[in-house]
Amino acid sequence: MKKQLIAGNWKMNGSLEANDALVRAIVAGMAGAKCSVAVCVPAPYFAQVQMLKSGSQLELGAQDVSQHEKGAYTGEVSAAMLREFGIRYVVVGHSERRQYHGETDAVVAEKTKAALAHGITPIVCVGETLEEREAGRTEEVVKRQMAAIIHVNGHCISEIAVAYEPVWAIGTGRTATPQQAQEVHALLRKQLAAATAHAERVHILYGGSMNAANAAGLLAQPDIDGGLIGGASLKAADFLQIIGSARMPA
Repeated sequence: MKKQLIAGNWKMNGSLEANDALVRAIVAGMAGAKCSVAVCVPAPYFAQVQMLKSGSQLELGAQDVSQHEKGAYTGEVSAAMLREFGIRYVVVGHSERRQYHGETDAVVAEKTKAALAHGITPIVCVGETLEEREAGRTEEVVKRQMAAIIHVNGHCISEIAVAYEPVWAIGTGRTATPQQAQEVHALLRKQLAAATAHAERVHILYGGSMNAANAAGLLAQPDIDGGLIGGASLKAADFLQIIGSARMPA
């Protein structure tokens, strides 16, 4: 059984001073962790965090990547550029990117392809809105989003990670119950198993307001392989408690 993965998504937060204190505390507190740990930080802080984590097991992640290799795409950051900073993971298709930047399933699939081409593991986000859940469309929406990724990246789909992030539970204080989350994770696992003989390699993370209080219950579920952590990843004590809640590989 693979190690669980706990990845912090700082979103558009941080400062040189705050980052220094946070990363030093995480590195000091995660010694002997039973899981893999990463922090996905704003691009201006790559070099700082890369230096602060030096010599530790903490991995560095990014929050977005361009689907383009290079060219006249002002403001974009390519996978090749991320690779030069030692980026191990990149969040792709987060609901905030889909909502505020108009990213379609097709764009998310191409960004996934770009990351994989440079040896970076994309953490591909899928999830339904509250309206879609209440209409009974959770399975339809999540399977559609995942199918787009599989269609473009089927030959190497076992190399991705997936984050199920119910949109209604992101930054709202609401969270799916462990049972609700497990149901969708099992659905995604089944969909991946139909596409690859190595579906067990794929980390399927829960990304809907996992925090220090609910992490243990969520991480105990058989198909939940870790968490994509938002606000709680900005508080060292909370993030370390979540890391401590990870289950041991069998």
